[in-house]
Amino acid sequence: MKNTIQSIKENYRSMLVVLVTGLFLGWLFFHPSKEEKAQINQAEVVDGHDHPSETPSVWTCSMHPQIRQDKPGKCPICAMDLIPVTSLESSSSGADPNEIMMSESAAKLAEIQTMIVGPGAPQRVVSLQGKVQADERNMAEITARFGGRIEKLFVNFTGQQVNKGEKLATIYSPDLVSAQQELIEAMVLRETRPSLYKAARTKLKLWDLSDEQIESIEQGGEPMLYFDIHSPITGTIMERHVAQGDYVQEGSSLFQVTDLSGVWVVFDAYESDLPWISKGDLIELTFQSLPGKSYEGRVTYIDPYIDPGTRVAGVRIELPNGSGLLKPEMFARGKLHSRMAAGANQLLIPKSSILWTGKRAVVYVKVPGRSSPTFLYREITLGPEAGDFYVVAEGLTSGEEIAVNGVFKIDASAQLEGKTSMMNPQGGRVSTGHDHGSMAMEPAGDAQKDPTRVNDEFKAQLQRVYDAYIPMKDAFVLSDAGEVGRLAKKLGENLDRVDMGLLKGEAHMKWMKQVESLKGSVDRIAGTGEIESQRREFAAFNSTFYNTVKVFGLSRGTVYYQYCPMANGDTGAFWLSTFKEIKNPYFGDAMLGCGETRETLEF
Repeated sequence: MKNTIQSIKENYRSMLVVLVTGLFLGWLFFHPSKEEKAQINQAEVVDGHDHPSETPSVWTCSMHPQIRQDKPGKCPICAMDLIPVTSLESSSSGADPNEIMMSESAAKLAEIQTMIVGPGAPQRVVSLQGKVQADERNMAEITARFGGRIEKLFVNFTGQQVNKGEKLATIYSPDLVSAQQELIEAMVLRETRPSLYKAARTKLKLWDLSDEQIESIEQGGEPMLYFDIHSPITGTIMERHVAQGDYVQEGSSLFQVTDLSGVWVVFDAYESDLPWISKGDLIELTFQSLPGKSYEGRVTYIDPYIDPGTRVAGVRIELPNGSGLLKPEMFARGKLHSRMAAGANQLLIPKSSILWTGKRAVVYVKVPGRSSPTFLYREITLGPEAGDFYVVAEGLTSGEEIAVNGVFKIDASAQLEGKTSMMNPQGGRVSTGHDHGSMAMEPAGDAQKDPTRVNDEFKAQLQRVYDAYIPMKDAFVLSDAGEVGRLAKKLGENLDRVDMGLLKGEAHMKWMKQVESLKGSVDRIAGTGEIESQRREFAAFNSTFYNTVKVFGLSRGTVYYQYCPMANGDTGAFWLSTFKEIKNPYFGDAMLGCGETRETLEF
């Protein structure tokens, strides 16, 4: 027993010696020398301060860089994951100061989508309205070649069908009787004074008597008292200017006869439509009075001028009308499927990628070579509208990538960061006019995650504002200054009832800025009784109200964002409407149809 205990003790001593020896060797091989310690200490001192830990001390949100916290977590505004300030700043070294940088999660939350700009063939369906007109080449105006009295009338009503050569009326003319008597007397001197005979004969021919009639006079030796007026063409009596027993003078209009076996359909084309229309284009058309029937015709003529009253140019097609179903002044609707007449290979971008503010069109271009989605504000010049696209005239090149969805959210982020944006093209911090306190202290509710995701009650209140806006817009269409002023006051009352307490954080700040501008415009519209002054303020109101509706949304319906390039002193102006048909509130009846729909919003 004693030997066993002694053996165990010796084993413990051996294990202890091995352990101590191992610890010593580990310290010997891995313990840094004094020189290595100095190098490590020097590496830990950068720019005059220590970095005792690699863990960043400040965390921020890529969508809301004003947020600063001392630990990771969620953004109190949008609920996105915070990222280290060092990561954000290091990734943006050497970048444009106006770049809008977003993390992948921020871009996903904002539903950002992009596309690469490339050339394409612009196509558009041009909707046209027009009327049936008589073919001017098949119209005959019958006038009196000599004065006299209508003895007998064979045409009794307008619209009567006549054939070529058919008698229309019989006329008695004392002057014509005298001219015939001169011819009869000149015949006696035909051999001695042939010039006199020839002059008398020519006079009758100039009065529209035929050679057969003149020869009949010569052979009879007596003047004819009555002469018939014949139709020069087969057609319809469109106008009858005389009645039986009327006295007419030389040159008086008697009848207008029109051949309606072929007709014109003349459509009104606005200036914005003209680049898409060229001779030879096929137009499909229908008539309200002929349901179920459709026609096709090709453009044969385009007016070389714009009508100064209606601001349209006529576009004409020709249709056969042997059946007589097409009648002058019938309304027609046409559709023209066209490629752009000016060129078939243009840069195209979708309408959803464009932000409109006055005359400026803005897109956000994705910056290449960035580890996170990064965008830059850019103003561009647009060409004609091409369906759901616009042709780019200037500002973009093929191969660049632009945001096509979530563009408003990128712009909102730019505004909050004080960078160049649609509403603030010069850059600089957006001021709300008062202090909202620390946004980091507010709860991260749904309204803060996305400024467009407000609660239903706020949208219902904004819907009532929009519902009050539409009658005021219609009063502008009627050019009724008194009614505009009354409805502007009602609109202002609905604005006052909007509860801004329903919005939090960024959404609250944005509404505070917009409602101040909206109320100012409404008060000025209501405060003046002069329609042109009201329309200038209406243009300013619409610029802000469009942004309000697009950012916060409505409860229901479809909103058409429409534009007239000649409004507001030829600087262009917008308005909102519940229907796609253009009824211009800036000109009323003077140019009711001038304008186009730039964007359609669905709620």
